[in-house]
Amino acid sequence: MVYKVNESEYRFLTILWENEPLPSSALVSLCAERLGWKKSTTYTVIKRLTEKQIVENHSAMVRTLVSKQQIDRQESEAFLKKNFSGSVPALLASFLQGRKLSREELIAIRSMLEEISDDD
Repeated sequence: MVYKVNESEYRFLTILWENEPLPSSALVSLCAERLGWKKSTTYTVIKRLTEKQIVENHSAMVRTLVSKQQIDRQESEAFLKKNFSGSVPALLASFLQGRKLSREELIAIRSMLEEISDDD
């Protein structure tokens, strides 16, 4: 399933991921404090994300149905597809152009690449 969230929904989800499960009243307070939202805004976002099957609101207790990692991965893949035609080498070339990597960064990248290639 593809989950589409906008920036404000993502900020809301970040609060929920850090604190879930939460009573909707506590979520209203956190969103007011951290995002400056009114009660009605928080309930609207809860409703929208419930309709998208990203959160559930059962007996006024709100929890996510989708992990941060799932959303982040989908967002990253959409960015890669939109901006670099899905090409990881094109993304890396663009990102690294004119930038020098530290020895530690190179080691970390090599390690990730070896781990991926070991899975094949």
